[in-house]
Amino acid sequence: MTTMYGIKNCDTIKKARKWLSSNDIEYQFHDYRADGLDPKWLADVESVVGWETLLNKRGTTFRQLSDTQKENLNKDTALALMLEAPAIIKRPLLIHQDHHIVGFKDAVYQEMFK
Repeated sequence: MTTMYGIKNCDTIKKARKWLSSNDIEYQFHDYRADGLDPKWLADVESVVGWETLLNKRGTTFRQLSDTQKENLNKDTALALMLEAPAIIKRPLLIHQDHHIVGFKDAVYQEMFK
């Protein structure tokens, strides 16, 4: 089973979902805001990809953090921020079989689903 995690109104999510649909790939979509975010699930994903990979430093949510919050980031503080404000998680997160892909790149998706 393939599952995409993210936020429905994100432009990158829209591109990735369109790619999956146009390539006839069945998937489930889990919206962090609508469906929630389980702390154990987040910790499990972090153990595979790392908190630095999961943290979206380019988004508005990250830019709105104080300088102190940014300077004191570590695994625990980053995971707490992700649970508090899921928009700070890089999107999409695609889990297909045992593969975890963070972000969307056409070539990476093509390679995974060939």
